[in-house]
Amino acid sequence: MSKTIEITIAHNGQTSVETKGFVGSECRQASQFIERALGQQTGEVLKTEFHQTTTNHQSLRSSP
Repeated sequence: MSKTIEITIAHNGQTSVETKGFVGSECRQASQFIERALGQQTGEVLKTEFHQTTTNHQSLRSSP
């Protein structure tokens, strides 16, 4: 899945920022500059992906 930051601006000027494709707290790091530019944060909803951890798979093959 590709990483995306979606910004929604309502008719009343209220904005929301949603990150997609990020795992763990990397979503906060990715959207931090946008949130600062938009002003004071009034709420936060953490999705399931926030509580996941990244997994690195490594295969080792030994020579005979």
